[in-house]
Amino acid sequence: MPQNLPRPIRYAITSGKTTSQTTPDDPEFTSVLQLVETAVTREIPLIQIREKKLTTRVLYDLVVRAVEMTRGSATRVLVNDRFDVAHAAGAEGVQLTSVSLPARVVREACGGEFVIGVSTHSVEDACAARDGGADFVVFGPVFETESKRSFGPPQGLEKLALVASELKHFPVLAIGGVTAGNFESCLTAGASGFAGISWFESGSDADYQ
Repeated sequence: MPQNLPRPIRYAITSGKTTSQTTPDDPEFTSVLQLVETAVTREIPLIQIREKKLTTRVLYDLVVRAVEMTRGSATRVLVNDRFDVAHAAGAEGVQLTSVSLPARVVREACGGEFVIGVSTHSVEDACAARDGGADFVVFGPVFETESKRSFGPPQGLEKLALVASELKHFPVLAIGGVTAGNFESCLTAGASGFAGISWFESGSDADYQ
């Protein structure tokens, strides 16, 4: 995991509301950049550009602008799945999914300074990511949440604690239904931090500072 990230590690994720028709002139594009600006203002260490439906050209443009906005700040930009776009646009890293290339392949292609996060849903997934050269894993969904319902029922704090214990000092970030009312229970379970979409967009992140 990159050094000098304050604990708990806060990881903001954009909502993915852009589409294949979105252009840099559209409000959805501007909205993502506004979230990046907010992350910089709040000194959130990590923000993921999770705009899966954008064309490669528009995604590249978005990431280039996001990187420029975060330059010299405490905020680092990661891109969902597209490590090629992240690397070409100058982003600090990538967030790999269950259908992405393995972390070891991305590490070999992008080098040791490139930040690699991996989304996981089991102890086995998390261990494989760690052993493959990832810098951290995101585990969940821990609590009930609409955005993660397709990944199955909530894993719960007990499963989060199991993963954190199995990986020992390797960073595990909780995701899925994390709020101002329950994030401390995730840290107690052993998580190094938490990631989310709705808490960031709603401004609830102010509760964590």
